[in-house]
Amino acid sequence: MAAGKFIVFEGIDGAGKTTQMKLLAVALEKRGTPVLCTREPGGTALGDRLRALLLDPACRDITRPAEAFLYAADRAQHVTEKILPALQRGETVLCDRFIYSTLAYQGGGRGLDREFLTKLNELATGGLAPDLVILLDLPAEEGMRRVAGNRSPDRLEGEKSDFFRQVRRGYLAQAESQPKLFKVIQAGAGVEAVHRSVLASLESLASVASVSKDKFFPG
Repeated sequence: MAAGKFIVFEGIDGAGKTTQMKLLAVALEKRGTPVLCTREPGGTALGDRLRALLLDPACRDITRPAEAFLYAADRAQHVTEKILPALQRGETVLCDRFIYSTLAYQGGGRGLDREFLTKLNELATGGLAPDLVILLDLPAEEGMRRVAGNRSPDRLEGEKSDFFRQVRRGYLAQAESQPKLFKVIQAGAGVEAVHRSVLASLESLASVASVSKDKFFPG
């Protein structure tokens, strides 16, 4: 069986990654494509425990290098246990965050050395790279407004707007340096409009390009 495609959704908190990933999964499955939806941190039993730790506001004393290592540990388990087996089964894997989040958040936001983070990611993934990265771009202030609600913010959501501006710059810099891999979509539009743009971004992937942007949201 041919290996499946690996598509990653990236963007700052509040960009709508989870919503758009789920909509794409429905569209692909309607066309007969087997899909696995997953996320980082998380996606495995170990990953869920690491996620709870990383997002716990009580853990604000985690050092910047320790934070990067914890994300890498989650990713190493995720790739081995979940992503690679699904790809080998011929499934299309949709992942909410991957190595580009580390480069944007721990690199752009925290200021850690990019070369260090790149090597750390290579160790965690064994060199696995996606076929496509969909970057949902949104101003930092709008992202913060979207995630604000009745619940208290998690450890990352509680960061100041300048942190998320730096994260956004980190994402856009990656997209600029890898234009064939990244598809940048403005996430400030309505859910339907963003979904149409997501479907249009799949045209470069032969095995999923048969999904018409008119099939899921007609009209």
